[in-house]
Amino acid sequence: MATIRFEGRNAQFFSTLRSRIDQYFTENNIKPTGNWSLYIKTIVFGLLLISSYLYLVVFTPEQTWLQIVLCSLLGISFAAIGFNVMHDGSHGSYSTKPWINKLMANSLNFLGGNAFYWVEKHNIAHHSFTNIDGADEDIDIYPYMRLNNNQKKLWFHKFQHIYGIVLYSVAYLTWISLQDFTKYFSGKIGDRKMKGKMTAFEHFEFWASKLVYLGIFIFIPALKLGIYKAVIGYLIMAIVTGICITIVFQLAHVVEGMDFIANDPEEVIVENDWATHQISTTSNFATKSKLWCWLLGGLNFQVEHHLFPKISHVHYPKINEIVKSTCADFNIRYQEFPTMLTAIKSHFNYLKYIGQLNPTT
Repeated sequence: MATIRFEGRNAQFFSTLRSRIDQYFTENNIKPTGNWSLYIKTIVFGLLLISSYLYLVVFTPEQTWLQIVLCSLLGISFAAIGFNVMHDGSHGSYSTKPWINKLMANSLNFLGGNAFYWVEKHNIAHHSFTNIDGADEDIDIYPYMRLNNNQKKLWFHKFQHIYGIVLYSVAYLTWISLQDFTKYFSGKIGDRKMKGKMTAFEHFEFWASKLVYLGIFIFIPALKLGIYKAVIGYLIMAIVTGICITIVFQLAHVVEGMDFIANDPEEVIVENDWATHQISTTSNFATKSKLWCWLLGGLNFQVEHHLFPKISHVHYPKINEIVKSTCADFNIRYQEFPTMLTAIKSHFNYLKYIGQLNPTT
């Protein structure tokens, strides 16, 4: 496992930015955690999930098109709860009360994942070592894809901008059914040992939540609808969830203009300081769209999130201008796509480009 060092000395940038952000919250007399708008979203998406599920399983509509719509709504509600509720909870930004943050973070266990491994993979590895090959599992979890020029190039990579969406569609399934168990038995995130250690209760919670999830979303529907319809419906839900979460996360770091750092078996030297590195490896999109801001839980404000993960996403539209103006003051490049469509286009353009580019070594 390589040692990773950030060599940049531009510490004044981040200290200045933090001071300006702190001043914003102080002058406006508001807390950096969630507020009523986040709590309303929690209720809305929770009700969407519950009502879609009950309508499918209890009332069992006969129309095939309606069944497909409801399964798709289940997938969207899974993604929306992950974006808005679980994500803030796992970063401790949902509430000022730790037990509420823990509760919201653990909503992931109900959605098929595992909160303990999410914190290790996302909060620690991804946020600390963004776009560093081998250390950031978020850029290494897609098999058969080449996401940066430090990775080995194979013949089929030149088609990855075409088959990529197929892999994205099964990303949620591979996450909850394969990657969680790989972490459980290996004790590693990427090539690095986990910082935390599961308690006896967390071991129990891991297995119990997986079984409860299977019972709610496979076993009970199979008893009510039959195994064939239950499996088909589950796959529709899982595919929609996978596409939603993968596309959104990929638009943050795997688009044109992002920096990637090569893996080294002994020591990785990052030329920038940590904060500047976060900005050079992260991109925003559609920040003026109220709809996307509401649905995506601030994940379209990915730069702000990476710099201030303990600030709830409901505040990102306000601090966005502070971050951009401070970057301009220090001559730091800040990337933002005007719409989600332009960001998606950039992502697939990048997949095509990097899939055809010969390695540097």
